[in-house]
Amino acid sequence: MDKHTNSADGTSIAYETSGDGPAVILVSGAMSTGGTVAPLAVPLSERFRVVVYDRRGRGQSGDASPYAVEREVEDLAALIDAVGGEAALYGTSSGGALVLRAAASGLQVRRVAVYEVPFAVYEGGARERAEYTERLTEALDEGRRGDAVELFLRMTGMAEQMIQGARQSPMWAGMETIAPSLAYDNAVMGDGLVPRDRLASITAPVLAVAGSASPAWMREATRTVAQSVPEGTYRSLEGQTHMVDPDVLGPVLAEFFGA
Repeated sequence: MDKHTNSADGTSIAYETSGDGPAVILVSGAMSTGGTVAPLAVPLSERFRVVVYDRRGRGQSGDASPYAVEREVEDLAALIDAVGGEAALYGTSSGGALVLRAAASGLQVRRVAVYEVPFAVYEGGARERAEYTERLTEALDEGRRGDAVELFLRMTGMAEQMIQGARQSPMWAGMETIAPSLAYDNAVMGDGLVPRDRLASITAPVLAVAGSASPAWMREATRTVAQSVPEGTYRSLEGQTHMVDPDVLGPVLAEFFGA
């Protein structure tokens, strides 16, 4: 990241830009940095000024205590100011929940796109989120970062054998380093249910995208997001999963942001 801007609380937010045109800010999800969404900047930078940044508490960005979701919204406000005062936003997974929260807060957001925000639309979803929150908080408070990462991976549906394999891999140390930010994404997700009332207050057009090969509940959650905003559109990408191909998603976002 070659640029920095200061958020309202003084936290330094690292970012980089590519391309020219209307600004589009890409927001990563849990256990990730700006580098995770950077491949998506390649197809988008042909038409837009694409902003990739490290969310607070990860990568090259700073952090501050106590954490609050409002601070991350202020981070986006600082980035929007840094690129001219208006931008479109894209968020993947729990980063999509942050984008929706920011759009509902009244920031100068031109258009909003999200990919598979993992809101629960099934019975027991809020209970599962509450149980995860309790166990995650306990693990992080006790400094058991590896256990916190395991909890997250298990919640995503990763098989136990793959989780144990990941613990033995070279990437595990980096995952433990970023583990405290799991609490941030968990806070962004709220009680885990689709925040229909908040979404109803969003005035910008919203595109909610899911992969046709993703679980049915995730596709339904994405469709519910689109239905909950005044100007929402649902789009399914054939054959895609939660790990969407940027070369498939990129043209869809470019069309939407360029409208």
